[in-house]
Amino acid sequence: MSELILHHYPTSPFAEKVRLLMGFKGLSWRSVRIPPMMPKPDLTALTGGYRRTPVLQVGADIYCDTALIARRLEQEKASPALFPEGREMIAAFFAEWADSVVFQHAVGLVFQPESMAMRFAKLTPEAIKAFMTDRAGLFSGGSTARPAAEQARHQWPTIMARLEQQLQREEGDFLLGDPSIADFALAHSLWFLKGTPVTSPLVDAYPAVSAWLARVLGFGHGAVNELSSEEALDIARNATPAALPDESFEEPNGFTAGQQVSIAATDYGVDPVVGELLFAGGEELILRREDPRGGVVHVHFPRLGFRIEAR
Repeated sequence: MSELILHHYPTSPFAEKVRLLMGFKGLSWRSVRIPPMMPKPDLTALTGGYRRTPVLQVGADIYCDTALIARRLEQEKASPALFPEGREMIAAFFAEWADSVVFQHAVGLVFQPESMAMRFAKLTPEAIKAFMTDRAGLFSGGSTARPAAEQARHQWPTIMARLEQQLQREEGDFLLGDPSIADFALAHSLWFLKGTPVTSPLVDAYPAVSAWLARVLGFGHGAVNELSSEEALDIARNATPAALPDESFEEPNGFTAGQQVSIAATDYGVDPVVGELLFAGGEELILRREDPRGGVVHVHFPRLGFRIEAR
């Protein structure tokens, strides 16, 4: 079985989500450090242009978006489960809400001038400008409407009060009693806020939330070994993609296997990836593409949050 390779950088909130999933599952994985902003030539040689962090590589199969990465890790190791039996939909839709609404509030709070001044204290003005320009491009052209810092501050107490109440009343130690994808999808935004003394009090003021967050972060990151991006490209180039899923599904918009299409996120980071559609299922879309450096790869996307168009 091919190794799990995570392309990420240390300060990425969504990468922290997947690192914690690795720890929860007790998995071993290889770590490829990628730049926090464009260009990312070694990553996009694998993805075909998808630029968001993180990306999971398993041989010549490339998984985009943490919602799909979570499902791939569930296939890798079924227990402990991220989607508890009988509550799969509740866990998945709560995670979707946390990854969008809560995360965008956290970004609005983190991007306050006082917070950014502390986060960027060691960077040059040129580096700060480059980062802000990159993030403006990342959030341009999609459907995401990040709340302004003032609005995020206004709404944050409601989000946290509801979470505090839920955790105080929940019989178990986690959001659905036992740990699930719901916990990890919420935890990474709060981890992001805990990054500086400016935003940490927005979490620390809630004792039940703080205790819960410590439990989630306590799962750690699993067993990690470093890998260079060139080595990851070599692995992809020399591997054969996994067999396609065995699933009977009627594509609602008539796309068929073998068709040239583009797939892109709809919320942010909307750079399209072009290739041959190999599979369209209830949860997943798979493209075949070829790159001189990465070879023949299958790039996997979730259906939710992504669009597909004919070329």
